[in-house]
Amino acid sequence: MKKNRNKKKTKITVQDYIKAVKKANRDIQMESSIGWSSVTKVHKSKKIYDRKRIKKDHSEE
Repeated sequence: MKKNRNKKKTKITVQDYIKAVKKANRDIQMESSIGWSSVTKVHKSKKIYDRKRIKKDHSEE
């Protein structure tokens, strides 16, 4: 019998685990929902000045 001396032992780091879990969650979310929904988009605060929203509000009145 031959022994495998070149066999490398790989360790899973915390970052690798987090990355794998995030990818799995994203895949599950894509399967369960219709279309694409962004994950990294930040919710805009209404207190922040936004010229487009101001124009939209004035045009409705």
